[in-house]
Amino acid sequence: VIAGLDVAAETFRQLDPSVVFTVLKPDGTVCSYGEVVAELRGAAGAMLTAERTALNILQRLSGIATLAHKFVQAAGGRITILDTRKTTPTLRALEKYAVRAGGASNHRAGLDDAILIKDNHIRLAGGVAKAMERMRAADHELPIEIEAQSLDQVDEAIAAGADIILIDNLPIDQVREAVRRIARRAKVEISGGVTLERIPELASTGADYVSVGALTHSAPAADLSFELEPDA
Repeated sequence: VIAGLDVAAETFRQLDPSVVFTVLKPDGTVCSYGEVVAELRGAAGAMLTAERTALNILQRLSGIATLAHKFVQAAGGRITILDTRKTTPTLRALEKYAVRAGGASNHRAGLDDAILIKDNHIRLAGGVAKAMERMRAADHELPIEIEAQSLDQVDEAIAAGADIILIDNLPIDQVREAVRRIARRAKVEISGGVTLERIPELASTGADYVSVGALTHSAPAADLSFELEPDA
């Protein structure tokens, strides 16, 4: 799945503003080996100088989009595939764009997008209820998500009135039990040890979301090349 052509085009334009960059396969298109995704016309020196930077970005983003597409296909529309903040420093906006190009969805872009009470916060606050009390007292208008690492914490999160409950690293039978207990009183997200092979099973639990850090921290680069030909 191609992603990042606009960024690649800008890389060439930074060195040759007159370059003509023609997109043949728009971002989000599923491509086959050997297909041409774009054509350029411009100064050879500028294009050779920009080539590696443009390809690095295009291969990275297309790799993410391709992996995201595979996860979405495996989910079969039964659960929403989310990314995480496990992104390359300075490239988060581009990598999250690539996730969308592959058909998956973005989770938080930063800490200010939603409140996620994780295990460290729960320990420091003295428990799920106390952590929630402190967030409520702060009078935030953001949705509050609580990470639960046991069924007892799932019950505490329900009682605390969490908007989203993140079931982290629980066995599949406990995930199903957690979804049953939550009973649509909150949205349910699954995380931890998520692989492509596990997606059909996780999608069958009735949870709303599954977050996959691998989309951005482990996606293999797409196989792309840049071939120059002289003017006739």
